[in-house]
Amino acid sequence: MILQTILLIAGVICLIIAFALVLRPRWVAAVPAFAGLVFMHLSYYIAVPGMTFIFWGIATLITVALFYISPSGEPDGHRSSNLYVGFTALAGGMLGILLAPRLLVLGVVLGAAMGQLAYSRTPAGKWMLNPSTMFWRYFAAKCLPAIVAVSIICLAIMGIVID
Repeated sequence: MILQTILLIAGVICLIIAFALVLRPRWVAAVPAFAGLVFMHLSYYIAVPGMTFIFWGIATLITVALFYISPSGEPDGHRSSNLYVGFTALAGGMLGILLAPRLLVLGVVLGAAMGQLAYSRTPAGKWMLNPSTMFWRYFAAKCLPAIVAVSIICLAIMGIVID
C-alpha cells in the first residue's frame, strides 16, 4: 500500500514536471510524462494496456529525436507561443475527455492548433501568419512534442477520473 502511494505521488510529480516543460521547454516534456504514466500504472491506480505503452513509447522516442534536430526558440527569440499551445492543448484534451474518451488526442491536436493560431495573431507571432508554410513547419517542430506530452498527461488524468 505504501509503495503504491509512493508510485502514485511520483507519477503525479512527473506529470506536473512534464506540463511545466510544455510551458517552458528546457528538455523533452514527453519523457517525464511517459515516466509518470508508467509510475501511475505500476501503482495500480490506473490500468494502461500494453499496446498503449508501446504507442506512446514510440511517440516519445520520436519526440526526443525531433527535439534534438529542431532549432531552439523562435526566430525573434520569444518563447511565449509555448504558453498558448500548452494551455489550449490541455483544454482541448480535457474537452475531448468530456465529450468522449476516444476524442482525447483529437482534442489535444485541435487545441494546440488553435493555440498556435491565436499566437500567430499576436504582434510577437506575426512572423508565422496562417496559412504560410512557416506556420505548418512550426506546428510540426514545436507543437507535436507538446501534443505528445499533453496527450500522455490527459491519458493519465482520464485513467484516474474514469477508473
